[in-house]
Amino acid sequence: MPSPAPTEVLELQAVRALLGAGHVVLAGGGGGVAVCGDGALRGVDAVVDKDATAALLAAAVGAEELHLLTGVDAVLLDHGTPAQRAVHDLSADEAREHLAQGQFPAGSMGPKVAAALAFLAAGGSRAVITSAARLAAALEGDPDAGTRIRP
Repeated sequence: MPSPAPTEVLELQAVRALLGAGHVVLAGGGGGVAVCGDGALRGVDAVVDKDATAALLAAAVGAEELHLLTGVDAVLLDHGTPAQRAVHDLSADEAREHLAQGQFPAGSMGPKVAAALAFLAAGGSRAVITSAARLAAALEGDPDAGTRIRP
């Protein structure tokens, strides 16, 4: 099934209002429902990419950072080879280069790195990719926790 990148978050005003009122907002779960149309919306047989949705929503509400959780503690270079290694800090240019070289496959880490790059291009200051177990350590500055991508 296709996994298109979103172009708009339809509930953005509601999300902004809730954030403005001091609430924690969970939105775009699983990427959201794919719809299209001018005026009258209709469902589309697709699953909206959840990482792209997170990046779009974070940029739209003016978030400074984007945190993407995954099943591994950090992004890996040369995954599945004897040279496999975690990378904990990347510039956007470095991440873009690794993505172009095929280091991050489409069905794996590719969508997360692409979402991080989109968020940074929209004005974000940092993206962090890590596991739920390592998120706090990554945010507290542990250099061996997670992968930080900066502009």
